Amino acid sequence: MARFRDFVPAGVIPATLLVAAIIHLLPASGVLGAEQLQRLYGLPMAEPNLVLLMRHRAVLFGLLGTFLLIAAFRPALRTLAFVFGLVSVVSFFLLLPDGAARTPQIARVVAADWVAFGALVLGFALHAFERRRVPGAADR
Repeated sequence: MARFRDFVPAGVIPATLLVAAIIHLLPASGVLGAEQLQRLYGLPMAEPNLVLLMRHRAVLFGLLGTFLLIAAFRPALRTLAFVFGLVSVVSFFLLLPDGAARTPQIARVVAADWVAFGALVLGFALHAFERRRVPGAADR
């Protein structure tokens, strides 16, 4: 009988989490303030309350990105990490208005989230397959 490792090289599942982690960690730099947020999203950040909310959003992205990064090296955390990552990107897609004008920076966010989505779906599918085929795989 063929083994899981015969189909999927070691490191592919962690690599998918690393891709998603990097994408989710990039907006964390927004915590530095309004100027960084404006560079990230191409939108004016003149209103102090908006800046506060966007900086808080940056912290949350930092937490999620860090969790995805840790899960890449801690197999027991991977199922939860894949679920959280997918909820993040899918919710963003569901909130996108159809045909709305977007800044080039927002268009980059959409493209990056599609990359994260692809990595997370691939990784989650391989992770689920590994858990079914390899006894104790969740612990490695």
